[in-house]
This record gives sequence, structure tokens and C-alpha cells, in this order.
Amino acid sequence: MRYCMGVDVGGTSVKLGLFETEGKLLDKWEIPTRKENHGEQILPDVAASILEKLEERKIRRKDVAGVGMGIPAPVDSEGVVQQTANVGWGYKEVTRELSELLDGMRVEAGNDANVAAMGEMWLGAGRGEKNVVMVTLGTGVGGGVIVNGHMIVGQHGAGGEIGHICVNREEEDACGCGLHGCLEQYASATGIAKLARKALSGEHEETVLHGEPSAKDVFDAVKAGDALATRIADEFGRYLGAALASLAVVVDPAVFVIGGGVSKAGPVLIPFVEKEFQKRAFFANKDTKIVLAELGNDAGICGAARLILN
Repeated sequence: MRYCMGVDVGGTSVKLGLFETEGKLLDKWEIPTRKENHGEQILPDVAASILEKLEERKIRRKDVAGVGMGIPAPVDSEGVVQQTANVGWGYKEVTRELSELLDGMRVEAGNDANVAAMGEMWLGAGRGEKNVVMVTLGTGVGGGVIVNGHMIVGQHGAGGEIGHICVNREEEDACGCGLHGCLEQYASATGIAKLARKALSGEHEETVLHGEPSAKDVFDAVKAGDALATRIADEFGRYLGAALASLAVVVDPAVFVIGGGVSKAGPVLIPFVEKEFQKRAFFANKDTKIVLAELGNDAGICGAARLILN
């Protein structure tokens, strides 16, 4: 039997998974992300946890194909991170350091959104396909692009930063990245909430929305047939659908997988995106599927493990 490990580094916890190389998840667990002193204990903690699990399971190191890791930052093709926002690292040679801590075991690393896309391709909503784009709609908008089964990393490790496609050249407010009119300003949870506040600030019909509604409130109201909420969802769908049409003509995926917290609204959000996508898509891309992610919080460990099998 051959095994591989998947590691998903987050700001609060590190998720780990033990897999058979055929894709069966045998075990998953978490450890705290110790960010003090610039996160110097994160990789030693990960290594110790992996070695403990192998000992517990009586798995020989030679039977482990390797360890894959998803990191919340751009990661270059050598497994080097220049800086992270959430775990305290500056420049760090992640794959080299973890491999040394694991006595030479093979280690591969990638940006967490790209890795999650790899997970959905392998075991989730993109299963059976080799060309997949995942869009994660959370506090921000992240993304991962898989072409012919391989992640698009790019020169600077920033391939797949879908949230910073410009979708509104007239926007005066700045995105968190410093640019203006980014997709993240309209399709993230915070962006949808902002669209809702704007809609409520003007004259409008009766609505169940009030105060400062969240993205969840908006889509709950859509499900209840609320007209104003439906208009807000239409606006969200116009921005996201247009961005996906632009992406499709560049990377030509078989499927767009929509994940992240906003996707928990369920199938109700897909038609809003499909409507604008079909309106704007190049004719060769019109049969591209738009579906909801399936793996939830396991996407990261699944995709990280899959890095080892490429």
C-alpha cells in the first residue's frame, strides 16, 4: 500500500490528511497554527504531527510517496514563499525546510486556493476533468486554475488571483489590494453586503432586508422571493459571470467550481452567474459548466495530497 499526506495551513489551524494514493481519505486531523515568532514553529509542528501519525498507523516512511502542502500566499515553483498575510512568515523555503524536518521525504507546496482547485478536480465537483477553474467566494475572492491537470502558478506564484480581475473601471472605492473595480469588491461576502447596503440606501420596494444584511441574508431573501434581494443577486451575477467569461476564453475550462462561504447559499446562486456568463461567453465556451464545490473544508488537504501524485 502507498500513501500520501495533505497539509492545509490556515491562520487558526493546520488541517492534515492521510490518503491512499488512489484517493481514499484514511484519516484527518488538525493542529493549532502557532504564529508567534514569525510562525517559526509551524513547520516543526507539522512534521512532528505527520511522524506521530505514521507511527500511530504503523506506516513505514518508505511507503509514503510524499507530503503536499497548501499555503495562504503565493508560492513559486520551487516551493518558496516571499511573504504571508496570515501565518507570520516572511521569506521561507517551505518545501526544503519541511523535507529536512521529515528526513528527506518528498514535499510539494502550492497556494491554498490553487491547491483547493486541485482537490476539487481530483475528488470533488471537477472529478474526471483536467481543466478546472475554482472560484472561492469568502471574505475575499480567491481562485485556482488547473490546465491539463496542473496548477497555473505563474512567474510570481500569483496565477489564479481571480479576485483581482477588474470588472468595473468606474469604481472609485479601492479594493484591499489597492486597485479599483476588482471582482472581490462585488462577488465576495463583503462585496455582496456592500451591494446590499447601497441598494438599501436608495428608494426601493418593500424588502425583508434591513440594517446591514450579510451575503447569507441576501440569498435567504432571494429564496423567499424578495425583489430587492433578487436585484442584488443579479448585480453579483453580472460581475462574476462576466469575469468567468473572460477567464474561459483564456484557459477554456470544462467546469467552473464555485466554493467558499458564499457558495453555502446553495444552487440558488448559480443561475445568476450562468445568465451573465452565457450572455458574454465566446461561442466555444458556452457549454462550460458552473457548479458548486463538493469537498468543503477538505478541499485543501485533498488537493495538497494530489500535488504529490503529479
